[in-house]
Amino acid sequence: MKNVINCIFLFSTFLVPFSSITLPPAEEENQPLPVAGNLFIITTDGFRWQELFTGADSTLLHDTGFTPDTATMKLLYWSNDPAERRKKLMPFFWSVLATRGQVYGNRHYENHVNIANPYALSYPGYNEIFSGHADLGISSNRKMANPHINVLEFLNEQPGLENRVVAFTSWDVFPYILNRKRNQLTLNSGYEPVEEIESEAQHLINQVQSEAVLDKSATRFDLLTFLAAKEYLKEKLPRVLYLGLGETDEFAHEGRYDLYLQQAQKVDQMIAELWLWVQNTPGYKDNTSFIITTDHGRGRAKKWTRHGEFIRGSTQTWLALLGPGIPALGEIKEKGQLYQQQLARLIAGLLGEGF
Repeated sequence: MKNVINCIFLFSTFLVPFSSITLPPAEEENQPLPVAGNLFIITTDGFRWQELFTGADSTLLHDTGFTPDTATMKLLYWSNDPAERRKKLMPFFWSVLATRGQVYGNRHYENHVNIANPYALSYPGYNEIFSGHADLGISSNRKMANPHINVLEFLNEQPGLENRVVAFTSWDVFPYILNRKRNQLTLNSGYEPVEEIESEAQHLINQVQSEAVLDKSATRFDLLTFLAAKEYLKEKLPRVLYLGLGETDEFAHEGRYDLYLQQAQKVDQMIAELWLWVQNTPGYKDNTSFIITTDHGRGRAKKWTRHGEFIRGSTQTWLALLGPGIPALGEIKEKGQLYQQQLARLIAGLLGEGF
């Protein structure tokens, strides 16, 4: 029971607590969150809880319509043991993050994480994560300026955090979701060049984006987003980094399950590389929290390529936490319910702020 109470500390002041877990005593309900000096928020668009918790889906892996080279993909990602499959897909996540942090959303244990908005699209999902509530008026991915204050711009105005909050995203709708025009948040999105960093590596990234990428209207390659973010980290040392990755969703919409799995493994490698950098950098080592999640779920079986209001499974997500002071509870196997709209307060709370 003690572990359950430790787990709920993180969420005890939020809108929707775990529904079937006894809350801590009243005098403990306002227990402060474990505060770190820095925070990294990472999202990988439209990545299903099924692959996160059980690895490659047998039906999709063996369907040549979704996985053209099934033999090779089976060698890379298949095992009869779900625990082994998920480790093959995301080794850092399950070997390090899940043993030192907390992971929510395995519905096989009735541990649920959901979006609260009914649309199950990216813009509504990211609005929910960063503004702290679902808005029925935001129902599409249309490029419209978000009227809601988001937690990143809020943090960017707090003493000690001014101009030390940054976002790097693959999807070029984020300047509207985070309303850069209103708040002047440091945000690099899509195939925008990074002009603040003059390193040789950043010059090369800008050159690749400018000269080697033909379709700049598409979602930016996640690797370019990651490399640009890492260069900024090394040069500017921000306290809050949001890394918004998008290719898991892109490959899913294309119906390429093989590329979807490969991209998930690349995301795992990027998280591992960020963690290694943090643990070897003064000021970040043992002083940085990670929040990792997704913006929506996806359909099941042959509907896995789609998501939306009428696609079952689209509201189902997951959440991982790692950092100093966050109890190492691992995979949460208690029955319960969390919502993405709780994350904005969590993001602020992990830095000692109230949003």
